[in-house]
Amino acid sequence: MNTRRQFIKKTAAGTAVVTLGGLVLPQKSFAGILGSNDQINCAVIGVRSRAKAHVMAIHQDANAKILYNCDVDDTIIEEHNSWCQENIGYVPKVEKDFRKILEDKDVDAIFIATPEHWHAPMAILGLQAGKHVYVEKPCSHNPHENDLLVAAQKKYGKKVQMGNQQRSAKTSIMAIKDIREGIIGDVYKGEAYYSNNRGSIGIGNPIEVPSTLNWELWQGPAPRKQYKDNIHPYNWHWFRNWGTGEVHNNGTHEIDIARWALGVDLPESVTSFGGKYTYDDDWEFVDNQQVTYTFPDDKFITWTGHSRGMMKPERPGRGTTIYGSRGAIQLDRNFYRLFDLQGNLLKEELEGAESATTNTRGEGGLDVNHVGNFFDAIRRDTSLHADINDGSISTMLCHLCNMAQDAGETLIVDTATGKVLNNDEAMQSWKREYEPGWEPKL
Repeated sequence: MNTRRQFIKKTAAGTAVVTLGGLVLPQKSFAGILGSNDQINCAVIGVRSRAKAHVMAIHQDANAKILYNCDVDDTIIEEHNSWCQENIGYVPKVEKDFRKILEDKDVDAIFIATPEHWHAPMAILGLQAGKHVYVEKPCSHNPHENDLLVAAQKKYGKKVQMGNQQRSAKTSIMAIKDIREGIIGDVYKGEAYYSNNRGSIGIGNPIEVPSTLNWELWQGPAPRKQYKDNIHPYNWHWFRNWGTGEVHNNGTHEIDIARWALGVDLPESVTSFGGKYTYDDDWEFVDNQQVTYTFPDDKFITWTGHSRGMMKPERPGRGTTIYGSRGAIQLDRNFYRLFDLQGNLLKEELEGAESATTNTRGEGGLDVNHVGNFFDAIRRDTSLHADINDGSISTMLCHLCNMAQDAGETLIVDTATGKVLNNDEAMQSWKREYEPGWEPKL
C-alpha cells in the first residue's frame, strides 16, 4: 500500500508559459496541425473586462487573428486598443455595431463577452451569419433563450462553446475520470460555493447618457430603461432587465462542475432560501443564498452564494466539493484534492498554469485550454468541452434557482424540459419581454 507521502503528487500541466498580470498562461503547441487554411479570424464583442482573457487566449494560437474589437462605449474601446497594443502587439479594427461584423465574410468566429441580456440573441445572430460562437456564461437571460440557442446551433451546425472554462482544466478532467472509475465510491453530493464581499451599488441617479456610449445599442433586446449612474459598466449584473444575479454570474461555474461530477442533468426539484441582507440599494437579486437541487438516485447539489459578506470559517473564494461513499474530492480552477472519509489528504494535483478565481476578468491558463479546445473543434470537428447542448443545462439550473427563490417554495421540475410542474406563476418568467424588433427568432 502506498504511504501518504508517496501518494501525494503535484503535477504541472504544461511547460512553456507566458505571463499576464502575475498569472501564468500555457503556451499552446502548434506542431503538425497548422497550415494557411487553418487560420481562424475572430471578433471579440464586449471588450471591457472578461474579453481580455479571450484576447490573450486567442493570441496563444499562432494561427488565429483578432480582426475586430467591438464595443458600444468609446472610452472602453480606447482603453482596450491601448491594452491590445501593449499585450498582443497590434490593434484590431474597431466596430461599434456588431451586426456589421457579422456581415464580414472573413470573420470565422465571434467571442461574446457582453452584458448577459445580449448573450443568446447575439449568439443566434452569429450562427445565422455562419459564424462559430464562443459565448460567455450564462448562455441565456431566460429559459426560452436557452431552448432557442440550442435549436439554433442544431439548425445552423456551427460550433458553440460556453465559457465555463473549468471544463478544460486538466485537473478537473482528471478528477472526473477518477470519479467515474470509483475513486471515492458512489458519488451522491456536490457542494458548490462562491464567496465575495461586494459593496453597495447605491441608489442610481438618472443622468444624461454619456456621449461616448451608444445606450440604444447597449440595451438592444431589453425593454428600454432610463440611464442611471450605477448601471454601466458593471452593475447591470444586479438589475433584472439585463443581468441574472450571482447564481448566474459565478454560480454557473461551480454548479456546472458539480453536475458534471455527479453525472446528472436537469433536477427533479429546486429549493432556494436567501435574501438581500446587507445594503439598502438598487440591487434587485438576493445577495446571500442557499440552493438545493435533487436528482434521481438520491443525488443532490447545493450552492451557497455569498455576494456581499465573506463566508466564515474562511475557505477559497470559490470551489466545488464532491462527496462519495469512500471519500471526497475538492476542485477549483487550480487544483484537485482527494480526501478519505476521515478527511486525510491522499492526493493533490495542481493545474500547471494558474487562473484567477474572483476578479472580474477570471483570466488564466484555463482560458487558453478552453479557447484551444474551441479552435480544435472548428479545425478538426472534434468534441467541445462545453458544447452549448450541455452548457445550456447548467445555465437552466441557475434559471431554476432564481425561479425557486422568487416562488418562495420548492419547485417540481420536468426533467426532460426543465419546465416547472407545480407553480404556474414561476413559469411566467420562462420568457422575457423584448424591445419591439429585437426579439431573437430562428
